[in-house]
Amino acid sequence: MARKCPFTGKKTHSGRTYTHRGKAKYLGGVGVKTTGRTKRTFRANMQRVRAVVNGSVRKINVSTKALRDGFITKPPKRKYAYTAEQKQQDEAK
Repeated sequence: MARKCPFTGKKTHSGRTYTHRGKAKYLGGVGVKTTGRTKRTFRANMQRVRAVVNGSVRKINVSTKALRDGFITKPPKRKYAYTAEQKQQDEAK
């Protein structure tokens, strides 16, 4: 599966990382020199989450920006244990 968000369109981009030597001028040096450039990738922050899609619960890969912006509808939480009130109601029946 491609590392691309279906909601925001975020995907992997390429770029460079630079290596420098020297001391910055504002710190009293003669300036920094670039000694190397290396290719690298900037990857989208993708998360696998459970979401309601077309009325059913499915796991989908989405970016964190889509999660923050509310593009995803999460399913309701499950109740795993009885509360004291529920036990009393069951005993009363």
